[in-house]
Amino acid sequence: MAAIEIKNLKKHFGPTRAVDGISFDVEKKEIFGFLGPNGAGKTTTIRCMMDFIRPTDGSVSILGIDSRGAAVELKNKIGYLPGTVRLYDKWTGEDHIDYVRRLRKCNDNARDMAKFLDLDISVKTRHLSLGNSQKLGLILALMGDPEILVLDEPTLGLDPLFQDSVYELLKKANSEGKTIFMSSHYLGDVERICDRVEIIKEGKLVAAEGVRDLKQKRIYKVQAFFAGSFDRNAFEIEGVEITSETSESLSMDVKGDINPLIARLGNFELRDLQIEHASLKDIFLEFYEKR
Repeated sequence: MAAIEIKNLKKHFGPTRAVDGISFDVEKKEIFGFLGPNGAGKTTTIRCMMDFIRPTDGSVSILGIDSRGAAVELKNKIGYLPGTVRLYDKWTGEDHIDYVRRLRKCNDNARDMAKFLDLDISVKTRHLSLGNSQKLGLILALMGDPEILVLDEPTLGLDPLFQDSVYELLKKANSEGKTIFMSSHYLGDVERICDRVEIIKEGKLVAAEGVRDLKQKRIYKVQAFFAGSFDRNAFEIEGVEITSETSESLSMDVKGDINPLIARLGNFELRDLQIEHASLKDIFLEFYEKR
C-alpha cells in the first residue's frame, strides 16, 4: 500500500482547470518532490489532499484512507506545513508549541528543533520574519511523530544556511521512517533531498521519475580542448549538439549515451576534457519549453 494515492484528481474553478486529471503514488518512507512554478497547481493539489477543498473529480487516499471527511482519523498521522503559515499573532512560539502538544497529546523535541534552527520561541509571532514563521510552522508540523509530512514550499523565505538546516531535519525525519511529500518551485530543494519528483505544468503532470534517472536522461555538457587540429565533422553524432567552437575547442551538449562521443574524442589528442552533468534546472526548462 502506497502512503499517498492520487487518482484522476481534478479541481476546476469555473472555466479554470487548476488540476486537470493527475494521478500518482507516493511510496512509504519516500521523499517525494512536487515541482512546478507558481500557479502550476501544486497548492491546489495539496489542499485537496488535506481535504481543505473538495475535488471536482478523482480521489485522494492517504495510508489507505479516503481523505474526504477523514480529518479526525488522519490528523495525528499527518504533519502539515501550508504555503503561507498562519499563526496567532498574540501568542509566542512557545504558546503554539504547547497548544499543539496538548492537541496531539505528545512529548517531543520541539524546543531542541527551535534551538537547531536558531529560532527564539519566546517572542510573539507577530514579530517574526517570514523565514522565522516558516521555521515555527515546520516545527509544529513535525510534532507528534506523524507518519507523513505534507510540506508546501518548506524552505520559503529561508536563507541558504537555514535551508541546509531544514534539509537536515527532513532527512532525519525520513531516516526515522517518515514519508515526506514536499512541493517546491526551488529546483535546489528537489535536487538535494528528493528520491523522486513529479513535474506539474498548468494542472497536468509532465514527468514522474527518480531525480537521478531524470538527470541522466537529459544532457551532459562537454568541453573538449584539442592539442592539435581536429575535424569538426567528426562530431556530427546522434544526440550531440555543438553549441560553440573555437580553433582549439568544442563545446557540446550530449543527450543520452555519452560513450559514442568519448570514443570519437579518443581519435584526437586532447589538452583537456571537461564533462558536467545536467542540473535539474536544465531538465526542468526542457520540460517546460517542449511540453
